[in-house]
Amino acid sequence: MPRRAEAPSPFVAAQRERLRATVSLGPCLDLACGRGRHALLAARAGLRVVALDRDASLLRKLASEARAERLAIHALRADAESPHGLPFPPACFGAVLVTRFLFRPLAPAIAALLAPGGLLVYETFTKRQRELGHGPTNPAFLLESGELPRLFPGLAVVESVEGLAGAGASGAWLAGLVARRAG
Repeated sequence: MPRRAEAPSPFVAAQRERLRATVSLGPCLDLACGRGRHALLAARAGLRVVALDRDASLLRKLASEARAERLAIHALRADAESPHGLPFPPACFGAVLVTRFLFRPLAPAIAALLAPGGLLVYETFTKRQRELGHGPTNPAFLLESGELPRLFPGLAVVESVEGLAGAGASGAWLAGLVARRAG
């Protein structure tokens, strides 16, 4: 039996109704989607989803699961850290999801992808993650305290949180942001 994607982040799952409200603005982008747990969440909520990642094998598994469930997920292979940028025109997504991925130079391009009124849901590790002895340790992949909202100065913050999520081996120090592009 194929392995199912892990459960969505509680922070992202809590945004389900906000995401659903963006349906009329355009599809949802799950950027650096990995196994696609959030692409699946968004598609199950009724959104059309573009799931972008550089790992072709993960995208194949996600596409297979989407077909099996008849979900509107388009899996697209691309490297979000490419010097060529993201392969989308500005203002083409009603929502953008980013989890456990950080490439600071991409922040302006991510904000530019949002249609007017579009929603960004972003969650990733803070520097305190190192205290747990697992997960990323490279400072390039870890946020300073309060940094996430500052990466998106042109968006209106709807919700911003930081703290320890989970416990033990599954625990993570995370920052979460929900922000909206002016409509």
